[in-house]
Amino acid sequence: MLLFKRLVATLAAFVGLFTCIDAALAASGQPSPWEMKLQGSDSTVMDSIVSFHHFLVVVITLIVLFVLVLLGIIIFRFNNRANPVPSRTTHNTTLEVIWTIVPVLILAVIAIPSFRLLFTQLDIPKADLTVKATGKQWYWSYSYPDNGNFEFDSIMVQEKDLKPGQPRLLAVDNELVVPVGKVVRVLTTGADVIHSFSVPAFGVKIDAIPGRVNETWFKAEREGTYYGQCSQLCGRDHAFMPIAVHVVSDADFKTWVAQAKTKYSERDDDARTTVASALPAPGVN
Repeated sequence: MLLFKRLVATLAAFVGLFTCIDAALAASGQPSPWEMKLQGSDSTVMDSIVSFHHFLVVVITLIVLFVLVLLGIIIFRFNNRANPVPSRTTHNTTLEVIWTIVPVLILAVIAIPSFRLLFTQLDIPKADLTVKATGKQWYWSYSYPDNGNFEFDSIMVQEKDLKPGQPRLLAVDNELVVPVGKVVRVLTTGADVIHSFSVPAFGVKIDAIPGRVNETWFKAEREGTYYGQCSQLCGRDHAFMPIAVHVVSDADFKTWVAQAKTKYSERDDDARTTVASALPAPGVN
């Protein structure tokens, strides 16, 4: 029993350590070298996902340790040398009730926070801003229905064109810009095949399906740039259509909207024909 308590205490310490690391990396907005855990959080939804993940790690670890102890008892206590005359017992009502009820109770305990988290993700609060993300082969197009309905393409920056501080395979030429501390409603659809809009720091991941509009939401808690990628196997350049969300102050967002209306409304009608030449060649990594 003492050993079991020490194992639980050690596990709790590791969970606390990972929580501190998550908080320290929350503002990074991108994967870290040798990262083996969830990306740092920047929204309440992702905070809930991280907490639920840590809870599941504790539950799963305790189950594994319990099964390991049972296996050890069976191996050392009921082997042929220690127990040459095996028991002829075929049923044990109490034991059978326990191993039926306990897993049900464990699943019920897991289901409660799981359903709460799903409800939080699917129940979209009153939005301060709506943006539409359209997945295309192989880039994203964004529009702002609440702010003049302008639209622009967001294409991955080639490695040779990267500026200092821009992450490889994640930086884009035109970022999705949103205000900090505001509820952003995201409408997703696909123009050709199924794509998936995913930004780990916000706990957002939803399919963009041709002929259908899905919706999700997030509220960024800090300013900065947060990266994601299409997480659906959408074809040849699936790995080269990143998502970059630039979170700015409310004043900076209003300034950007005013500039964007002019910038993107003055685009030539044939400007989209240049998109194909900006996309990475097959096999580029």
